[in-house]
Parts: sequence; C-alpha cells; structure tokens
Amino acid sequence: MPKIGAHVSAAVSLELSFKKAREIGAECTQIFISPPQQWLQPNHGEEVIARYRAVSRESGIGSNFIHGTYLINLGASSLEHLQKSIDWLNWAMNMAEKLGVEGVIFHTGSHKGSGMESVQRQVVESIKKVLNGAPGQAKLILEISAGAGGSIGGTFRELEEILNQVQDDRLKVCIDTQHAFGAGYDVKTLIGLNNVLEEFDQEIGFQNLAAIHANDSKVEYKSGKDRHENIGEGFIGREGFENMINHTKLEDVPFILEVPGFSGAGPDRENVELLKSLRK
Repeated sequence: MPKIGAHVSAAVSLELSFKKAREIGAECTQIFISPPQQWLQPNHGEEVIARYRAVSRESGIGSNFIHGTYLINLGASSLEHLQKSIDWLNWAMNMAEKLGVEGVIFHTGSHKGSGMESVQRQVVESIKKVLNGAPGQAKLILEISAGAGGSIGGTFRELEEILNQVQDDRLKVCIDTQHAFGAGYDVKTLIGLNNVLEEFDQEIGFQNLAAIHANDSKVEYKSGKDRHENIGEGFIGREGFENMINHTKLEDVPFILEVPGFSGAGPDRENVELLKSLRK
C-alpha cells in the first residue's frame, strides 16, 4: 500500500515536523525549509541537521521531501530572477542531501504566454546547473502544473521533453492530482485513471514518478486552475481517490496531502484518516 502523509510545518525547528506528522497520523512528510514566498536561505546548522536526521530515524516516518519556494521560475525573462531560482534550488538540493530526504519538489514556473519552445532550452540548462551544483543522491522533482498562465510542465509531454534533454537519473516528477485534473487529466474515473497512468508510463515512465500530491479540486475538470480542496469535498471526490490509492501502479508511491484542512489550518488528521480509510 502507498504511504499517506502530508505537508507539515517546520517553522520553529525542522525536526518538529515529525511531531506534527505523528499528531495527524502522517506516514511521510513534506516541509518548507525557508519561507515559501521569499528567497531566504536560512542557516540550518549542523546541530539542526543532526537533530532532524536523528528524529527522522526514530520516527520511522518517510519518505520525506522539501517543497520549493513559490518564487521559482526557470522560464523567467529576468536574468536576476532566473539566477535567484537556480541559486535557491542549488541550496535546497544540498540541504536535502544533508537532511537525508528524498529531494526537492518545485513548481517549474511560467513562460508568461511566450510558448514553451521559447524557454525550453533555458529551463533545461537551468536544471543542469542545479544538478551539477548539488552532487549526491537527492532528487530534483518537477511538479505538474494546472496549465494556467503559461505555466511550464502542464502536460506529460512537456515534462518528458525536459527529462529527455536533461538526461539525469536524479530528475523526477510529482503528480499533483488537483493540478493534473485541472490540466485535463481524468484522474476521477477508473477508466480515465487507467488511461492517464498508461500515458504517463509511455511519456515519462513510472521509474520517474517520485511522489503524488493528493489534493481534491475546488474547480471543475480542465479548469486550468490551481485550487486545492479537502479529500472528498471537491470534483475528484472520494471515489476518485479510492481508485488512485488502490491502483497497483501507484502502490509504492507516497501520497502527500496539501489540502486546506477541515478547520482551515492545512492538512489534518481528518483528511489523513479519510484517505487511509480508502486503502483496501
């Protein structure tokens, strides 16, 4: 069965993310290691890193991931913005290696309507710089977008082209169920899910699927919008997640909740237990 976890707070100290995970029953985690709307690169010293690794081992919770700052845009026309994106990802990847987590999941950015062809080489070369600047085992993980606003990586084909041109085994993909649904991938029905997973395997390959962001959708299929909802409360619905959580092709992939929470405070025990209850 796939592990079911959540994005949890690491605001006070990184290792406290495991305390939060235990409180809500999460089996794997995702954290921010810096404020998500800033370029900050906090100095997480050796003691902080050692505590995180120790608590990680003791907790038995994992796989664990870092989520990138929302400012990243590898398709940026501004060279300053592009360099800040590369520098932040370099730092985060090296932190991922030190912390012993799986890798860094991030939103690739937007070409602002100029077309993927206009930024593809820049995106590929930027990713190569990030990977070259971060030797080790940590993965750099591209998250599928909902397809709005000229976003990069809104189709499996776009993600495939990036992976093929970068040619590095550490470059992987994360499927966000809400983003995929918004981008026009039918993950709601079993027939649709089978078709989506077959297409993913043909275009990208399951060996390159690192994680699933498990989010229901506030908005309808093919909306092109990024709007997360609690499990069973949106347009994907409980049946859709039951299909996903029990699909044999996804049985080894961690499911990470990024939902608003039933009390509005983010992923909670109710969402985690609901998703767990759908596992057969």
